[in-house]
Amino acid sequence: MTETILDRIKTYKLQEVAADKATMPLNLIEEAARAADPVRGFEASLRRAQATGYGLIAEIKKASPSKGLIREDFDPATLAQAYERGGATCLSVLTDTPSFKGAKPYLSQARNATRLPAIRKDFIYDPYQVVEARSLHADCILLIMASIDDGQAAELEATAFDWGMDVLIEVHDAAELERAHKLKSRMIGVNNRNLHTFETSLETTKALAGAMPEDALVISESGLFVPEDLAEMAAVGVRSFLIGEALMRQADVEAATTRLLADPVV
Repeated sequence: MTETILDRIKTYKLQEVAADKATMPLNLIEEAARAADPVRGFEASLRRAQATGYGLIAEIKKASPSKGLIREDFDPATLAQAYERGGATCLSVLTDTPSFKGAKPYLSQARNATRLPAIRKDFIYDPYQVVEARSLHADCILLIMASIDDGQAAELEATAFDWGMDVLIEVHDAAELERAHKLKSRMIGVNNRNLHTFETSLETTKALAGAMPEDALVISESGLFVPEDLAEMAAVGVRSFLIGEALMRQADVEAATTRLLADPVV
């Protein structure tokens, strides 16, 4: 069986976590998490935004495995402020270094420069990483169903809830969505990127939108570049989006964000 990018990431991520635990024991991470700024409501902010327009999770991402370097002029705090001025609802900050050139400090730098809630965008396998996310001032974590089993997902979700954070559950197909139904979080992201070919198709969100729980907050992720893409998603009832590359590649991030959100389909 061919090794996927997720397989490679899991291998080094588990090594990273083991090393982190050795240098910063859980009790110290918990102490830092207790001292972090109060949680900002991530899901609540998106639900409010999409009631009258679109909910936008604007992503701060320097690079990716499929595209390489995305943005050279990269300051997380400055980019976060540009997103906020442009009308973003929430922030997503990459903290993975080997594949995305992210860093843990980027999360608190971006969040603390704005009033927006922020999600730690990383590959989470261990409750230690969840507590660490809160110590970095995260308001939400990402759980990628393709990379964890049901038991892990439930444990990680429960840990996040214990710390007052929201949980975004990411799925790629109907089987993963069925598994997501067993979890408590009603915030479900559909990643339009095929993890084997890395191609994107908005048909993925369209195919799964009708199978969502009635109370789900559905977020379409990847492959969204222009207002017409957002309108296409709104037509199937999806009004919140996670967008990174399309905005990160723009010289004027604030103006690009404003343009993307300017004319929501109601």
